Amino acid sequence: MIPYWQAPSLKLGPLTIEPFGVFVALGIILAARLLVRNAEKQGLDPTPLADYAPWGVGIGILVGHWVHLFFYHPEELSKSPFQILKVWDGLSSFGGLLGGIIAAVFFFRARKLRFNDYADVFALGVVPGWAVARLGCFAVHDHPGVRTDFFLAVAFPDGPRHDLGLYDAAVLFLFTGLLYALRNAGALKGKLLPLTAVLYAVSRFLFDFLRATDRAYVDARYFGLTPAQYGCIALIAYGVWGLLRRSPGGAAAPPSPSGTMRAAR
Repeated sequence: MIPYWQAPSLKLGPLTIEPFGVFVALGIILAARLLVRNAEKQGLDPTPLADYAPWGVGIGILVGHWVHLFFYHPEELSKSPFQILKVWDGLSSFGGLLGGIIAAVFFFRARKLRFNDYADVFALGVVPGWAVARLGCFAVHDHPGVRTDFFLAVAFPDGPRHDLGLYDAAVLFLFTGLLYALRNAGALKGKLLPLTAVLYAVSRFLFDFLRATDRAYVDARYFGLTPAQYGCIALIAYGVWGLLRRSPGGAAAPPSPSGTMRAAR
């Protein structure tokens, strides 16, 4: 059994740095660096990814908060009419993913770039970054599960429980290893993102059945399922479609003399 230990906050004068925020920031930094590095390895121009990053993060945080507020805990709307703007007060990782997807759709369309050219890059960058961010959930134990005597249970103050933050981080690290192994083997080229969608959606759908329902602050259920589980169904549909569809033809533009690619405008 894993001891219950909560990472402390860091006080810097009037500023309080929460451990969850530290892990999220580290995850974003890691994802951004891996996006650029993998784009360069695939002979793609990394500039659009660097330009996309602040939009993806910003819109991801905003939509992640709205999903948390409107779907998981709508009772919080009664706190204040400005609750929809308090992005630091509750965040859904699935909502953040949705926000990042929305930002990517509009950004790549505005730049007249094919997102499919960068799809593998996104899988190889976002998954490990998401895994690190999920360690923040484990650090503060904000996703308690049902009571259990499983050997990976965390000794919560009210008894041993599954810790979904730990489980989510663990499977994301496993998926990271698989994705990089496939990339190095040259397998499923152009299909890593839909593969990721299926793998993560199946694991998350099953994990959400382990979420606690006997505590004061629990996730909302709709017809017995969490909002994330409905999102998982959509992700599986996208992933299966992406794995079965034929890859469109076309190759990336040749590298410029400086060794980097010219951005398609």
